[in-house]
Amino acid sequence: RLIRTTGSNEHECTNDDLTSSLFLQVLLVFAKEDSQSNGFCWACEKGNFRCSMARTPESALECFLEKHHDLVIIDHRHSRHFDAEALCRNCHINLWVLTCVLFLRPDREEASVMPLINAGFNRRYVENANMMACYNELLQLEHGEVRAQFKLRAGNAIFTALEQSQEAIEITSEDQVIQYVNPAYESIMGYQQGELIGKEIMEVPKSEKNKPDLLETINSCIRKGKEWQGIYYAKKKNGDSIQQNVKITPVIGQGGIFFSPDIQSSKHKDRRKGSLDVRSTTSRGSDGSSQRRHSSMARIHSMTIEAPITKVINIINAAQESSPMPVAEALDRVLEILRTTELYSPQFGTKDEDPHTNDLVGGLMTVSSRLSGNEYILATKQPHHIPSHLTTPLSLNDIPPRIAETMENEESWDFDIVNLEAATMRRPLTYLGMKIFSRFGVCEFLNCPEATLRSWLQVIEANYHSSNSYHNSSHAADVLHATAYFLCKERVKQSLDPIDEVAALIAATVHDVDHPGRTNSFLCNAGSELAILYNDTAVLESHHAALAFQITTRDDKCNIFKNIERNEYRTLRQAIIDMVLATEMTKHFEHVNKFVNSINKPLAALEENGLSCSFKENRILVKRMLIKCADISNPCRPQELCIEWAGRISEEYFAQTDEEKRQGLPVVMPVFDRNTCSIPKSQISFIDYFITDMFDAWDAFADLPNLMQHLDNNFKYWKGLDERKLHSLRPPPE
Repeated sequence: RLIRTTGSNEHECTNDDLTSSLFLQVLLVFAKEDSQSNGFCWACEKGNFRCSMARTPESALECFLEKHHDLVIIDHRHSRHFDAEALCRNCHINLWVLTCVLFLRPDREEASVMPLINAGFNRRYVENANMMACYNELLQLEHGEVRAQFKLRAGNAIFTALEQSQEAIEITSEDQVIQYVNPAYESIMGYQQGELIGKEIMEVPKSEKNKPDLLETINSCIRKGKEWQGIYYAKKKNGDSIQQNVKITPVIGQGGIFFSPDIQSSKHKDRRKGSLDVRSTTSRGSDGSSQRRHSSMARIHSMTIEAPITKVINIINAAQESSPMPVAEALDRVLEILRTTELYSPQFGTKDEDPHTNDLVGGLMTVSSRLSGNEYILATKQPHHIPSHLTTPLSLNDIPPRIAETMENEESWDFDIVNLEAATMRRPLTYLGMKIFSRFGVCEFLNCPEATLRSWLQVIEANYHSSNSYHNSSHAADVLHATAYFLCKERVKQSLDPIDEVAALIAATVHDVDHPGRTNSFLCNAGSELAILYNDTAVLESHHAALAFQITTRDDKCNIFKNIERNEYRTLRQAIIDMVLATEMTKHFEHVNKFVNSINKPLAALEENGLSCSFKENRILVKRMLIKCADISNPCRPQELCIEWAGRISEEYFAQTDEEKRQGLPVVMPVFDRNTCSIPKSQISFIDYFITDMFDAWDAFADLPNLMQHLDNNFKYWKGLDERKLHSLRPPPE
């Protein structure tokens, strides 16, 4: 049932009300005006139907194709004026005609009507100009033929929706014989329709993970006419068990019987207002009597049309009804929080409590509104081409010995990227990229020559700004190294496919390309061209991803994607974009919380029972977490590298604050004033609010004890400096 609200009034509206409120469109095809045509015109007016009149077959067909009438009435009394049968056929060919009406003179009733039925006419009206007779005929047509056709159309639409749905759907009869499964069910479970239709549910293998009495609980619920919803372990054709959120809904037939003959549908009609309540249509005989069909139940697997947060809110609302007052009040507060849009954004106290934390977190996680008339123009220049001094042939065999030596331990977490930066004259990304991509077989996967990969790495590195103290190609090389390290962890390898590994390596390489050394908040406040282009949303991350593909595809010499199949390219591109966008800090807590809830918690339960499992179903979350941890892993590096990166990022923030003051822009992070900032405090805040929880979750998944030991040591180092009230990177010399 539908509640339609208008102002303060509510009107309860049934399906029949809705159907009768539809204005039927009627096309009258009469060669001449007479009392019969006038009778139907009056009947249409009385019935509030929309009526069109046509005098010729040509104008009738033109009008019909334009307005798609629900009812076509063709005058067949004067056959010399036009061929009614041909007109009816044309209407059927060009569009589904709901109803055509045949007129016959009383003295021709004995003539055969079969040719006319074959032409598409489906009702006869013996000539009668009485206005009420015409009106009654239209009403019978509306409530019989037309409404039946409406329902048939709706049924076809529902069937199409089931076929196109990405949720697995299974429909059974009341005696639990499978009547239908949709293509999504076939895809997910591995069965074909022919293997299931006509079988009883009990004949399909069940997972042993379900509680023994689960099926009896479900059936008991269904017999009572109630919907059942919960966790169910289904067994695929290949024997694998998968956990699913299942919703099973009994469907009530119009005949009024639901499963048991003694249970009337009226008792259950309005019981499930928030659930799926599909009624089977009834076939009508000529005498108007209805035949009852078997009722059925739809088994809808996975997520329903409701959003998960809506389900949570509904469950809490239901729990409130039977809760004592203190609990109900507490649940009110919970609902108030859940109804906000920023569920993953942390809320802090006043700035006086911890200005370093508030400035750092606020600067990284919020997009400030523009408060100045000054505009910051980030040059939208064409991407750099490969500098001429970099175009010499280069392969792994051609790498100079001094550079090769610095990369000998690149598979170790303690690899020193700063040494490689110095050895390569600030071009570490090309050399390290060549070695790591070769180790992972990227050229073989992409079917591209090593020379193309080399050119691509060179042009990507050329588009990093060497003038940035932090966001330069050395940072990109560092993130690429961390990504490669994580990809070698056993559980990560089990959860990802080769295409995911290639996407992760490419995303790490390009994730900060053309970074201007300023934050998103700065660009939005300054009204930069990039902020305008991307509507102040994930400005830099969107730019990095877009520019990377622009650079790659504009020139065959560096197009590493040119030899892969189109669908594979689309999958790879989507994965790369998703990972680059995941490095945006405004979504940090959302990504971490999703990883914890979808991966860490199920993993803990599996390990508690001595089970192991890959997480291929959640590999998007794994890839996002992987690149996020690689991107901000500095506090987990050996102490000297941690100190080096802390100095570089601080200098970049100092430069931004200097420019904000110079340009008269809002100062996003006031504590990053080079004259007053405490670098130890900023590092402590960064580790406390961003690093610890994230790497605890990542370590629980990927097993990274060495990183966690470095993190502990580095935190103690910064704490020691802060306790001595030092603001610098290092203590003063003894």
